[in-house]
Amino acid sequence: MRPRTALLLPALAVALAAPLTACSGGQAPKLSAGSGFVPQPALADVAAGYLTVRNDGDAADTLTSVTSSLAGRITLHTSDGTRMKKVDRLDVPAGGALELARGGSHLMLEKLDRRPRVGERVTLVLHFAKSGPIEIQLPVEPPTYRPRQETHS
Repeated sequence: MRPRTALLLPALAVALAAPLTACSGGQAPKLSAGSGFVPQPALADVAAGYLTVRNDGDAADTLTSVTSSLAGRITLHTSDGTRMKKVDRLDVPAGGALELARGGSHLMLEKLDRRPRVGERVTLVLHFAKSGPIEIQLPVEPPTYRPRQETHS
């Protein structure tokens, strides 16, 4: 190989890689969690959890699991009418939100160490396929609690 060609190869490699880096550099999930609560459970060993995961990023992510020191196991569920179905993951769309709410997708906190009371806070750690974990504290609300819905004009 001639000396001139040997100098050009590294420069060519950098030049070809730059557009690939520029295209994928800004595409990442940007997650936050909030607007949640746990209704005081009727049973001593199981409760539901509701919250919103927002994604202000350019790439989708997936909620893969949730942990808490209060519950021996937390499972992800979807609802279709009166049927509840356990799922392995829930999608968080790019530029959108995953809404965990009554009558829809939600968390089931199982094998509770104790029954939480109204006014307490339950700490959950949300685990995702791409993003790092998010810790959130959800207030325990009365069983009939319904959050006020925002209206947009």
